[in-house]
Amino acid sequence: MSDQSVESVLRAFQILRELNRSRVTSLKGLHAATGLPKPTLVRLLKTLSNAGYVTNDRRQGGYQVTSNVKALSCGYHRDPLVVEAARPWSIEFTRKYQWPIAVATLEERTVAVRFSTIIDSPNSPFHGTINLRLDLLTRALGRAYLAFCSSAERDMLLDLLDFRDPVERQDAIDMLARVRKAGFSLRDAMIEPRSSNTIAMPVMLGKKVLATVGVTYFNSAYSVEQAVARFRDPLHELSLRIASGCGQFHADFQSAQE
Repeated sequence: MSDQSVESVLRAFQILRELNRSRVTSLKGLHAATGLPKPTLVRLLKTLSNAGYVTNDRRQGGYQVTSNVKALSCGYHRDPLVVEAARPWSIEFTRKYQWPIAVATLEERTVAVRFSTIIDSPNSPFHGTINLRLDLLTRALGRAYLAFCSSAERDMLLDLLDFRDPVERQDAIDMLARVRKAGFSLRDAMIEPRSSNTIAMPVMLGKKVLATVGVTYFNSAYSVEQAVARFRDPLHELSLRIASGCGQFHADFQSAQE
Protein backbone atom coordinates (compact mmCIF):
# COMPACT_ATOMS: atom_id res chain seq x y z
CA MET A 1 0.00 0.00 0.00
CA SER A 2 1.32 3.46 -0.88
CA ASP A 3 2.60 5.52 2.05
CA GLN A 4 0.43 8.38 0.77
CA SER A 5 -2.81 6.40 1.02
CA VAL A 6 -5.39 7.89 3.38
CA GLU A 7 -6.23 4.97 5.62
CA SER A 8 -9.62 6.30 6.71
CA VAL A 9 -10.75 6.54 3.08
CA LEU A 10 -9.57 3.00 2.34
CA ARG A 11 -11.36 1.73 5.43
CA ALA A 12 -14.56 3.53 4.46
CA PHE A 13 -14.57 1.82 1.07
CA GLN A 14 -13.83 -1.48 2.79
CA ILE A 15 -16.92 -1.00 4.93
CA LEU A 16 -19.08 -0.06 1.94
CA ARG A 17 -17.96 -3.16 0.05
CA GLU A 18 -18.78 -5.35 3.02
CA LEU A 19 -22.17 -3.71 3.61
CA ASN A 20 -22.99 -4.20 -0.06
CA ARG A 21 -22.66 -7.96 0.34
CA SER A 22 -25.63 -8.27 2.71
CA ARG A 23 -29.00 -6.65 3.19
CA VAL A 24 -28.27 -5.83 6.84
CA THR A 25 -24.97 -6.18 8.73
CA SER A 26 -24.36 -5.86 12.45
CA LEU A 27 -21.42 -4.07 14.02
CA LYS A 28 -20.20 -7.46 15.22
CA GLY A 29 -20.43 -8.83 11.70
CA LEU A 30 -18.51 -5.89 10.24
CA HIS A 31 -15.83 -6.30 12.89
CA ALA A 32 -15.45 -10.00 12.03
CA ALA A 33 -15.40 -9.36 8.28
CA THR A 34 -13.06 -6.37 8.18
CA GLY A 35 -10.90 -6.85 11.26
CA LEU A 36 -11.29 -3.15 12.06
CA PRO A 37 -11.62 -2.12 15.72
CA LYS A 38 -15.20 -1.46 16.78
CA PRO A 39 -14.53 2.18 17.80
CA THR A 40 -13.08 2.80 14.32
CA LEU A 41 -16.09 1.15 12.70
CA VAL A 42 -18.49 3.26 14.73
CA ARG A 43 -16.74 6.51 13.72
CA LEU A 44 -16.63 5.59 10.03
CA LEU A 45 -20.21 4.31 10.00
CA LYS A 46 -21.36 7.58 11.56
CA THR A 47 -19.46 9.53 8.89
CA LEU A 48 -20.96 7.41 6.09
CA SER A 49 -24.37 7.81 7.67
CA ASN A 50 -24.00 11.60 7.84
CA ALA A 51 -23.01 11.54 4.15
CA GLY A 52 -26.17 9.59 3.34
CA TYR A 53 -24.56 6.33 2.19
CA VAL A 54 -25.34 4.18 5.22
CA THR A 55 -28.27 3.90 7.60
CA ASN A 56 -28.57 2.19 10.98
CA ASP A 57 -32.06 0.77 11.35
CA ARG A 58 -32.35 -0.65 14.88
CA ARG A 59 -35.60 -2.40 13.95
CA GLN A 60 -33.67 -4.47 11.38
CA GLY A 61 -30.75 -5.03 13.70
CA GLY A 62 -27.88 -3.47 11.86
CA TYR A 63 -26.41 -1.25 9.17
CA GLN A 64 -27.25 -1.17 5.47
CA VAL A 65 -26.38 0.93 2.45
CA THR A 66 -28.84 3.49 1.15
CA SER A 67 -29.90 4.15 -2.43
CA ASN A 68 -27.29 6.92 -2.55
CA VAL A 69 -24.57 4.33 -3.18
CA LYS A 70 -25.94 3.99 -6.73
CA ALA A 71 -24.50 7.42 -7.45
CA LEU A 72 -21.01 5.97 -6.92
CA SER A 73 -21.31 3.84 -10.05
CA CYS A 74 -23.50 5.95 -12.35
CA GLY A 75 -20.44 7.47 -14.03
CA TYR A 76 -18.79 4.12 -14.73
CA HIS A 77 -18.65 3.66 -18.51
CA ARG A 78 -15.53 1.60 -18.95
CA ASP A 79 -15.16 -1.90 -20.27
CA PRO A 80 -17.99 -4.43 -20.13
CA LEU A 81 -17.52 -7.24 -17.62
CA VAL A 82 -16.41 -9.61 -20.37
CA VAL A 83 -13.39 -7.39 -21.00
CA GLU A 84 -12.51 -7.29 -17.32
CA ALA A 85 -12.76 -11.08 -17.22
CA ALA A 86 -10.69 -11.42 -20.39
CA ARG A 87 -7.82 -9.12 -19.46
CA PRO A 88 -5.62 -11.35 -17.23
CA TRP A 89 -6.16 -14.52 -19.25
CA SER A 90 -5.50 -12.76 -22.57
CA ILE A 91 -2.28 -11.23 -21.29
CA GLU A 92 -1.19 -14.65 -20.03
CA PHE A 93 -1.97 -16.18 -23.45
CA THR A 94 0.15 -13.60 -25.27
CA ARG A 95 3.03 -13.98 -22.84
CA LYS A 96 3.01 -17.71 -23.47
CA TYR A 97 2.42 -17.77 -27.23
CA GLN A 98 3.78 -14.31 -28.16
CA TRP A 99 0.90 -13.46 -30.54
CA PRO A 100 -1.74 -10.79 -29.78
CA ILE A 101 -5.25 -11.50 -28.54
CA ALA A 102 -8.25 -9.29 -29.36
CA VAL A 103 -11.63 -9.31 -27.62
CA ALA A 104 -14.59 -7.86 -29.51
CA THR A 105 -18.24 -7.21 -28.70
CA LEU A 106 -21.22 -6.61 -30.95
CA GLU A 107 -21.84 -3.01 -31.95
CA GLU A 108 -24.74 -2.45 -34.35
CA ARG A 109 -23.86 -4.34 -37.55
CA THR A 110 -20.21 -4.91 -36.61
CA VAL A 111 -18.05 -6.14 -33.78
CA ALA A 112 -15.76 -3.63 -32.09
CA VAL A 113 -12.41 -4.50 -30.53
CA ARG A 114 -12.65 -3.68 -26.82
CA PHE A 115 -9.39 -5.16 -25.58
CA SER A 116 -6.11 -6.14 -27.17
CA THR A 117 -2.74 -7.47 -26.04
CA ILE A 118 -0.86 -5.89 -28.93
CA ILE A 119 1.26 -3.98 -26.44
CA ASP A 120 2.30 -7.30 -24.85
CA SER A 121 3.20 -9.00 -28.13
CA PRO A 122 6.56 -8.78 -29.90
CA ASN A 123 4.98 -10.13 -33.11
CA SER A 124 1.86 -8.07 -33.65
CA PRO A 125 0.80 -7.45 -37.28
CA PHE A 126 -0.96 -4.26 -36.15
CA HIS A 127 0.00 -1.13 -34.20
CA GLY A 128 -3.37 -0.73 -32.52
CA THR A 129 -6.93 -1.99 -32.89
CA ILE A 130 -8.90 -0.70 -29.86
CA ASN A 131 -12.40 0.43 -30.93
CA LEU A 132 -11.77 -0.78 -34.46
CA ARG A 133 -15.02 -1.97 -36.01
CA LEU A 134 -14.87 -5.22 -37.94
CA ASP A 135 -17.24 -6.66 -40.50
CA LEU A 136 -19.46 -9.55 -39.39
CA LEU A 137 -19.06 -11.56 -42.59
CA THR A 138 -15.41 -11.14 -43.56
CA ARG A 139 -13.51 -10.75 -40.29
CA ALA A 140 -12.81 -13.69 -38.01
CA LEU A 141 -14.05 -11.92 -34.88
CA GLY A 142 -17.27 -10.96 -36.66
CA ARG A 143 -17.83 -14.40 -38.15
CA ALA A 144 -17.38 -16.02 -34.75
CA TYR A 145 -20.16 -13.85 -33.36
CA LEU A 146 -22.55 -14.35 -36.24
CA ALA A 147 -21.98 -18.09 -36.44
CA PHE A 148 -22.57 -18.86 -32.76
CA CYS A 149 -25.30 -16.41 -31.73
CA SER A 150 -28.89 -17.63 -31.59
CA SER A 151 -30.67 -18.29 -34.87
CA ALA A 152 -33.11 -15.45 -34.13
CA GLU A 153 -30.28 -12.97 -33.56
CA ARG A 154 -28.42 -14.27 -36.61
CA ASP A 155 -31.46 -13.76 -38.83
CA MET A 156 -31.91 -10.25 -37.47
CA LEU A 157 -28.28 -9.34 -38.11
CA LEU A 158 -28.38 -10.82 -41.61
CA ASP A 159 -31.47 -8.70 -42.28
CA LEU A 160 -29.58 -5.62 -41.12
CA LEU A 161 -26.74 -6.45 -43.52
CA ASP A 162 -29.31 -5.97 -46.28
CA PHE A 163 -28.27 -8.52 -48.89
CA ARG A 164 -29.40 -7.47 -52.34
CA ASP A 165 -28.88 -10.92 -53.81
CA PRO A 166 -30.57 -13.94 -52.15
CA VAL A 167 -27.69 -16.10 -53.38
CA GLU A 168 -25.20 -13.98 -51.41
CA ARG A 169 -27.28 -14.38 -48.27
CA GLN A 170 -27.39 -18.15 -48.73
CA ASP A 171 -23.63 -18.22 -49.31
CA ALA A 172 -23.20 -16.37 -46.02
CA ILE A 173 -25.50 -18.81 -44.22
CA ASP A 174 -23.53 -21.75 -45.63
CA MET A 175 -20.24 -20.16 -44.56
CA LEU A 176 -21.53 -19.63 -41.03
CA ALA A 177 -22.68 -23.25 -40.85
CA ARG A 178 -19.13 -24.34 -41.70
CA VAL A 179 -17.76 -22.08 -38.96
CA ARG A 180 -20.14 -23.58 -36.39
CA LYS A 181 -19.14 -27.08 -37.42
CA ALA A 182 -15.42 -26.28 -37.20
CA GLY A 183 -15.81 -24.49 -33.86
CA PHE A 184 -13.73 -21.47 -34.94
CA SER A 185 -13.58 -18.85 -37.66
CA LEU A 186 -10.88 -17.45 -39.93
CA ARG A 187 -10.62 -14.14 -41.72
CA ASP A 188 -11.74 -14.00 -45.35
CA ALA A 189 -8.60 -14.76 -47.36
CA MET A 190 -9.32 -11.88 -49.75
CA ILE A 191 -9.44 -9.24 -46.99
CA GLU A 192 -6.43 -7.04 -46.28
CA PRO A 193 -3.97 -7.33 -44.77
CA ARG A 194 -3.29 -10.62 -46.51
CA SER A 195 0.02 -10.95 -44.71
CA SER A 196 -1.77 -12.05 -41.54
CA ASN A 197 -4.76 -14.08 -40.40
CA THR A 198 -6.92 -14.44 -37.29
CA ILE A 199 -8.45 -17.46 -35.60
CA ALA A 200 -11.48 -16.52 -33.51
CA MET A 201 -14.00 -18.18 -31.21
CA PRO A 202 -17.05 -17.05 -29.24
CA VAL A 203 -17.14 -16.44 -25.51
CA MET A 204 -20.39 -18.11 -24.48
CA LEU A 205 -22.42 -17.74 -21.30
CA GLY A 206 -25.05 -20.42 -21.67
CA LYS A 207 -26.39 -19.95 -25.20
CA LYS A 208 -25.51 -16.26 -25.39
CA VAL A 209 -22.43 -14.91 -27.14
CA LEU A 210 -20.87 -12.33 -24.81
CA ALA A 211 -17.93 -11.53 -27.05
CA THR A 212 -15.50 -13.06 -29.48
CA VAL A 213 -11.82 -13.65 -28.89
CA GLY A 214 -9.14 -14.13 -31.53
CA VAL A 215 -5.42 -14.58 -32.00
CA THR A 216 -3.69 -12.93 -34.97
CA TYR A 217 -0.49 -14.20 -36.58
CA PHE A 218 1.64 -13.65 -39.68
CA ASN A 219 1.00 -16.05 -42.56
CA SER A 220 4.76 -16.30 -42.98
CA ALA A 221 4.97 -17.88 -39.53
CA TYR A 222 2.27 -20.53 -39.93
CA SER A 223 0.10 -22.07 -42.58
CA VAL A 224 -3.60 -22.16 -41.71
CA GLU A 225 -3.30 -25.82 -40.75
CA GLN A 226 -0.29 -25.14 -38.52
CA ALA A 227 -1.98 -22.17 -36.87
CA VAL A 228 -5.15 -24.14 -36.19
CA ALA A 229 -3.13 -27.00 -34.72
CA ARG A 230 -1.18 -24.62 -32.48
CA PHE A 231 -3.87 -22.19 -31.35
CA ARG A 232 -7.27 -23.88 -31.52
CA ASP A 233 -7.16 -25.68 -28.17
CA PRO A 234 -5.45 -22.86 -26.21
CA LEU A 235 -7.89 -20.34 -27.69
CA HIS A 236 -10.82 -22.52 -26.72
CA GLU A 237 -9.45 -22.77 -23.18
CA LEU A 238 -9.07 -19.00 -23.13
CA SER A 239 -12.70 -18.50 -24.17
CA LEU A 240 -13.85 -20.88 -21.42
CA ARG A 241 -11.80 -19.05 -18.80
CA ILE A 242 -13.25 -15.71 -19.86
CA ALA A 243 -16.77 -17.13 -19.75
CA SER A 244 -16.11 -18.56 -16.29
CA GLY A 245 -14.88 -15.18 -15.10
CA CYS A 246 -18.00 -13.49 -16.48
CA GLY A 247 -20.16 -16.07 -14.74
CA GLN A 248 -18.41 -15.35 -11.43
CA PHE A 249 -18.82 -11.59 -11.89
CA HIS A 250 -22.52 -12.13 -12.60
CA ALA A 251 -22.92 -14.38 -9.54
CA ASP A 252 -21.15 -11.84 -7.32
CA PHE A 253 -23.40 -9.08 -8.62
CA GLN A 254 -26.54 -11.12 -8.03
CA SER A 255 -25.36 -11.99 -4.51
CA ALA A 256 -24.75 -8.32 -3.77
CA GLN A 257 -28.29 -7.48 -4.85
CA GLU A 258 -29.93 -10.08 -2.60
